[in-house]
Amino acid sequence: MAVRHRLIQASPQEVWAVLADGERYAEWVVGTSDVTPDRGNWPEVDSTIRYAVPLGPLKLTNETVVRRCEEGSVLELEAKAGPLGTARIAIELRPWGRDTLVLVDEHPLRGPGGLVHNTGVDLLIHLRHRAMLARLAKLCESEAGHAAGPGTASARPGASRA
Repeated sequence: MAVRHRLIQASPQEVWAVLADGERYAEWVVGTSDVTPDRGNWPEVDSTIRYAVPLGPLKLTNETVVRRCEEGSVLELEAKAGPLGTARIAIELRPWGRDTLVLVDEHPLRGPGGLVHNTGVDLLIHLRHRAMLARLAKLCESEAGHAAGPGTASARPGASRA
């Protein structure tokens, strides 16, 4: 199971605003493009979005379904990767002072992806999540007016990055 976290210098409401906009999915989810709403109103339970996953000259069309949504704090998704099966991706937002601690927990759910799930696969998922959380942080922090690069002070008075 791959669990990763990141402290984002934006409020939970500011982070949620990005997560709740299905059309922005490809802006923070690594490896996706061409997002289109498919069914329902994202992020309501059972709503879906479709998107492309480029693999060299090919473009696979995948779908993500909202399985659980607690507005402002929890978003659980089932990402469908065609013949590879599906994965459960749980995103939790926790207030951390004026910031947000974002936790991402992903593991195979259905299909052959679970058969090859091992520590090597978890390492790849961790690397993808690190990039994904960095993209999410950059979006949220820049929109909140708190953009800060690694090792630099926050735009908030008196705040520093650990």
